[in-house]
Amino acid sequence: MKLEAVKGPLGPRRLYEFNNPSSIRDCILMSDRLIGGSSQSNLDLVTDSSSESDPTTIPLQAKPSSSPASQTQPRPHSPRSYARFHGCISTSLPEDRPNIQRSGYAAFRTPDQRPTLFGRALWDIDPYTYLALRVKSDGRAYFVNLQTEAVEPSDLHQHRLFAKHPGQWETIMIKWNDFVRTNHGFVVEPQTELLRQKVRTVGIGLTDRVEGPFELCIESVWATNEVHEGATVVRSHQTGLKNKRGQGIQW
Repeated sequence: MKLEAVKGPLGPRRLYEFNNPSSIRDCILMSDRLIGGSSQSNLDLVTDSSSESDPTTIPLQAKPSSSPASQTQPRPHSPRSYARFHGCISTSLPEDRPNIQRSGYAAFRTPDQRPTLFGRALWDIDPYTYLALRVKSDGRAYFVNLQTEAVEPSDLHQHRLFAKHPGQWETIMIKWNDFVRTNHGFVVEPQTELLRQKVRTVGIGLTDRVEGPFELCIESVWATNEVHEGATVVRSHQTGLKNKRGQGIQW
């Protein structure tokens, strides 16, 4: 059982927006090429001046119609600028490194925040219930990754990014308390709670090891207490993670 504090009426807090060249350039891009693999990953800025931007509004799905009136229906809301995370997953192993037994992943994360006079800058998301992400997914098994000021630097807190509407813009909301501590992709036991006052970065990774192209678009991430109408709210049992024995984790 998890106990959650009652959150106050704070407005949404923007954590990161992917809306200009520097915001994309500063992100950290990763793939199995770091260990000699062959997966390709890219993070590009996409700008569409004809889009109607509203990061808290769920896209409206136009009904197909063969009538001329359908040509005048308003377009679904989509951001004017966003990041496109794309590439191709390969599970081929490097021939010159026999110690490498697994490959086939790609990921990116937001940059470390600029230091202050008091040291490293961190996000304090303790007053908030949800992490919200404005994304357009291709339906593959992406994970949301959180870095904190943990004792073990390689630890992540992870949760599956469940998209209900692949190919469409949607807001996905995950409770901060539902993130699970992992290390190198496996659940760490015993668990420790997310250091909610010391969040360093937010990222997205693809580790399903399914060969082929992938594409996920993202506009922004923010902390919030409000559940937006039409948002995809991920339930706590849907972590999508396994322990080292291969058992699914129910949270």
